[in-house]
Amino acid sequence: MILNKDIQYLPGVGPRKAEVLSKELGVFKYRDLLYYFPYRHIDRSRFYQLSELVSDTHYLQIRGSFKTFSTVGKARNQRLVGVFSDGNQQIDVVWFKGIKYILQNIKPGVEYVLFGKPSRYQNDWNFVHPELEVYRPSQGPVTVNLQPMYLTSEKMKNEYLNSKAILKLQKQMLDELYGQIPESLPDYMIRKLKLMPLNDALLAIHFPESAQQLEKARFRLKFEELFLLQLQLLHRKNLRTQENIGIPLEKVGKLFLQFYQEHLPFSLTGAQKRVIKEIRADLKSGKQMNRLLQGDVGSGKTMVALMCMLLAIDNDYQTCLMAPTEILATQHYHSLKKFLGELPVQIELLTGSTKKKDRVPILSGLEEGSLPIIVGTHALLEETVNFKKLGLVIIDEQHRFGVAQRARLWTKSNLFPHVLVMTATPIPRTLHMTFYGDLDVSVIDELPPGRKPIITRHIYDSKRLELIGFMRKQIQAGRQIYIVYPLIKESEKMDYKDLEDGFQSILRDFPPPNYQVSVVHGKMKAEDKEFEMQRFKRGETQILLATTVIEVGVDVPNATVMIIESAERFGLSQLHQLRGRVGRGGEQSYCLLVSSYALSDEGRKRLQIMVDSNDGFEIAEQDLKLRGPGDMDGTQQSGLAFDLKIANLRQDGQLVEYARGFAEKILNHDPNLSATHHARLKHYLNDQPIQTFNWRDIS
Repeated sequence: MILNKDIQYLPGVGPRKAEVLSKELGVFKYRDLLYYFPYRHIDRSRFYQLSELVSDTHYLQIRGSFKTFSTVGKARNQRLVGVFSDGNQQIDVVWFKGIKYILQNIKPGVEYVLFGKPSRYQNDWNFVHPELEVYRPSQGPVTVNLQPMYLTSEKMKNEYLNSKAILKLQKQMLDELYGQIPESLPDYMIRKLKLMPLNDALLAIHFPESAQQLEKARFRLKFEELFLLQLQLLHRKNLRTQENIGIPLEKVGKLFLQFYQEHLPFSLTGAQKRVIKEIRADLKSGKQMNRLLQGDVGSGKTMVALMCMLLAIDNDYQTCLMAPTEILATQHYHSLKKFLGELPVQIELLTGSTKKKDRVPILSGLEEGSLPIIVGTHALLEETVNFKKLGLVIIDEQHRFGVAQRARLWTKSNLFPHVLVMTATPIPRTLHMTFYGDLDVSVIDELPPGRKPIITRHIYDSKRLELIGFMRKQIQAGRQIYIVYPLIKESEKMDYKDLEDGFQSILRDFPPPNYQVSVVHGKMKAEDKEFEMQRFKRGETQILLATTVIEVGVDVPNATVMIIESAERFGLSQLHQLRGRVGRGGEQSYCLLVSSYALSDEGRKRLQIMVDSNDGFEIAEQDLKLRGPGDMDGTQQSGLAFDLKIANLRQDGQLVEYARGFAEKILNHDPNLSATHHARLKHYLNDQPIQTFNWRDIS
């Protein structure tokens, strides 16, 4: 109960600071603050000399005194500059706020310990708003050897809740709590894995006595976090398979067999066959399917989806395919219609642009059960859309839908339909075990035969004349070209290429009537976008200028060149998705990544990874290493109501697998955690809100 105590009652907090802590950090109770871990620990066991400053220097402490103080500028733009000397060299120390306080309390000639991160301004080193403490020789270096650093916001600092203040609150709280924090893991696990006890680990993470003790505390807390997360995911999955009665789709009927034998436009790859078998086993099991189908761009997910739809229809059930954009939904509709050919299967498209006279028969067909396949966007979630017998729901690029939106599909039928979630963004193993750990996963890891690998090149702006010459040759050969821009209009804040300026440049280099250009971006009306896309698809325009609105769902086999302007602006997975718009026909295709010379090291690495690899799974792994999981194509929107407090999926992939393996072993031997020694784990699961990982509601 003590961990659930309101944070305002911690001495030094009170109602005002409690409100700031809750709004800025989500800290409401003692437990929340206790598990607000430092983002790093700074070694304060030694003093540095100013002569030791180098370009990659982080936080450090220097002993010395101020020689002079002077104010620079007027009124609002005023700053205070102090000249600080370590006895050999000197450096400027700058304050933009609290100038009056500094002048009253920091005196020239007094020896201080300055602690902060040095920065460079016009090739000179300086410190901005460092910590200062009077040096006391008897104590040696000030405060603890490994000083925790906590992330804080500007609003917190305005309420005197900086990193040092958070540390002080942690000290007061741990003085009160230490020894009373209940253990969360079974004793046998702690002994077997040689884990630090929880009370000691929480004390050591905030107040480590040594680097070795800190490492042990980190391991204990990371393992616990990942283990309990995996235990929860696997337990929910077990409950779903035990409790959720699914629609048994047992029959392989006339439509499926006729399509497979007579209408299949190309031979299925081994990976497609394997995935269809996995899905088929789910559909006939009598349990509700919740499966994630991931496959690289062009791997044939749509064909797999169609064959699953035919299985559902053969068993007298309806199916729907929901896509996040009108372009993608329309693309799926035309692809499915083309694949079905002369087969007697009605398929309709429902989007925000569908006219009322067309909507009425679609809605009645769904409600009566006479319409077997509907493809659509968010329009499928409207209250007027109802199904008679919805047996299979397919959601494409599901991370682009909000949790509440996806959940509304469940109100469309009295049955529990099977769910197939598709993504063209290959997900690293560590991520799908963590974010999709409650879903069964199928992977199409093979491209259809005959596809030529796309040649990817990184070129600089200075080679633009060569680029234009290459484009002319491709157009003369009858090919078409995409050019993608990060911005629609010029931005004062970002020095990137924009579509409007690009359009003018392209018209100069490729003037009408010899050349025709289409433009597509997110601010256009749906019908205008569709008009331009259709012109490009029919070959009436040779060049399509676009923003990332064409990232998914555009299929023009005659387009062989993808040019990405300011390519350094895009993430790896986005670049890979855009590249996947070409290479869909039999001709050699190219992806040209255009950038300025002014690239960061990370930007240069990203572009080189794209040049070196066409493998989406390898690129996804590299993306995780470079950027971490937080920005990986909406995985944070996947519906999982948790934040990792200390584990890092970029660095702790092996620990994720180890923790999952341990959780699997426990649940295999004791599925209900009824053994006495698992009482703590059972208490943890019972304490979690049941909706957190309920994929039945959010898939």
